[in-house]
Amino acid sequence: MGTAVMADGSSGTHQLVGRARAGDPAALGDLFARHRDRLRRMVDLRLDRRVRGRVDPSDVLQDGFADAAGKLPDYLADPRLPAFLWLRLVVGERLAKVHRTHLGTQMRDAALEVSLYRAPLPAASSAALAAQLLGKHTSPTEAAVRAEQMLRVQEAVNALDPIDREIIALRNFEELSRAEAAQALGIEEAAAAKRYVRAIKRLKDALGG
Repeated sequence: MGTAVMADGSSGTHQLVGRARAGDPAALGDLFARHRDRLRRMVDLRLDRRVRGRVDPSDVLQDGFADAAGKLPDYLADPRLPAFLWLRLVVGERLAKVHRTHLGTQMRDAALEVSLYRAPLPAASSAALAAQLLGKHTSPTEAAVRAEQMLRVQEAVNALDPIDREIIALRNFEELSRAEAAQALGIEEAAAAKRYVRAIKRLKDALGG
């Protein structure tokens, strides 16, 4: 079995991959269900705001699962990524297709939402990151304050290097481990750790602590 699967860090995931390799038709569904919440966070963070009214994140996940079913034999034959990161990549590719379908040439007109990865995964937008950083407020009296804070945080996020925005998204909001974030970015784990610390410091400095 490939070392990438072994590196997944979860005995449950490892067992599900083993079931899939043995031909269990229910294994992929169980594997997807195991990681569905994490995959949903990725889609919510990266779904372009311009198509949110037309596209349900659950549909992206459903189509991503169908894509994974078609690609599973190739993955099992050469598992270069841990199972979760492979599923994340497949769903991310589906999300990128959704963006191309609904946005077309507008994909190039991303304004302040600079994309580090045009393919296959859409980048987390500065607006989505700002919203996540601020959290959710329900009091109407806080609306004006929140709007002002959103602008300030979004400007601070935009001031970061694209890869720094990305690693904050991966670690804080997608909740990837340090090792998973490094693999997703294609860099060494130590380098990913240093970038994360640096990115958080820069963000804090930009926001005045």
